[in-house]
Amino acid sequence: MSMNSFGHLFRFSTWGESHGKAIGVTIDGCPPNIEISESMLQVFMDKRKPGQSKYTTQRKEADTVEILSGTFEGKTTGTPIQIVVQNLDQRSKDYSNIATSFRPGHADITYHKKYGIRDYRGGGRASARETAVRVAAGSVARLVLRKLVPNLDIIGYLVRIGEHEIDRKNFDLSTISQNPFWSPDKHTVSKWADYLDNTRKNKNSVGAIIEILAKNVPIGLGSPIYNKLDAQIASAMMSINAVKAVEIGNGIMSASSTGKENADEIRINDNNEPVFLSNNAGGILGGISTGQNIVTRFAVKPTSSIATSKLSIDESGDEVEVITKGRHDPCVGIRAVPVGEAMMACVLLDQYLINRGQIG
Repeated sequence: MSMNSFGHLFRFSTWGESHGKAIGVTIDGCPPNIEISESMLQVFMDKRKPGQSKYTTQRKEADTVEILSGTFEGKTTGTPIQIVVQNLDQRSKDYSNIATSFRPGHADITYHKKYGIRDYRGGGRASARETAVRVAAGSVARLVLRKLVPNLDIIGYLVRIGEHEIDRKNFDLSTISQNPFWSPDKHTVSKWADYLDNTRKNKNSVGAIIEILAKNVPIGLGSPIYNKLDAQIASAMMSINAVKAVEIGNGIMSASSTGKENADEIRINDNNEPVFLSNNAGGILGGISTGQNIVTRFAVKPTSSIATSKLSIDESGDEVEVITKGRHDPCVGIRAVPVGEAMMACVLLDQYLINRGQIG
């Protein structure tokens, strides 16, 4: 298997499987002299780790990071950073019943057809367990950005779970950390809680839409053609497990608006600087950041592993019915929020370094 890496100048490669001994990431291109410690990374890791509420998988993983290389006396050295996270709470026996069967909605059948072998335990390499070390890479990226672009801030939150959406009139970023759904609308919390309780009782799952907001992004990140900033962000978000769609700014809705409505008009402020009167473009024009907030959303499909019988086939081609046992998220969108934040951080740092190398 190839293509396990992401990025250009700031580049990371992940390794490991859901039920293997450990998972890890190798980060290449991190600038030197950045303050770093395992405890600094752990703050971000703890946002994603499983088992923190009844609305996520009950698999108990501490997701404790261990830095093996690339640092000295609390700072990065500029050499590759190796980070490892031990897998401690695997229950491979839960997957014995699907060892030769393909779970509908999962990558089981495509892995088997492509490679002729697959690790059925928790999905192996296709499992979202891999995203834990993406968060580790994103944590490093955020520490670098904290030094290079001190005011830059990346905030993720859920705007929709299943059929229930937030009310933008109640939008309040301060509420995000105060509920288990990363919701910016406190009035949706009880509604989402009841909805997911019923979903789990019915042995079902639902999808979600996550929005990632990047504030105080410098002007000029990205390039006009093959390295468009929005293309890199879309690629980053689409690479996350279960993501089926990505949009920037008004996204798909821009197709139903007019040119007069959609174009972000510009004026000059008292400091003789350009000011946009709206942000339909989501902070990116022609593949280059405008200095406005970057806004992206991605849609996550319902968890495919559910305890409800589904029609499928096995490796011999026989028709079977599949029930997936184990511990699974009723909505994977909840834990996708810190993963989306991490991927945004990696893209923005990568593009910042590219931009600095090109124009100084």
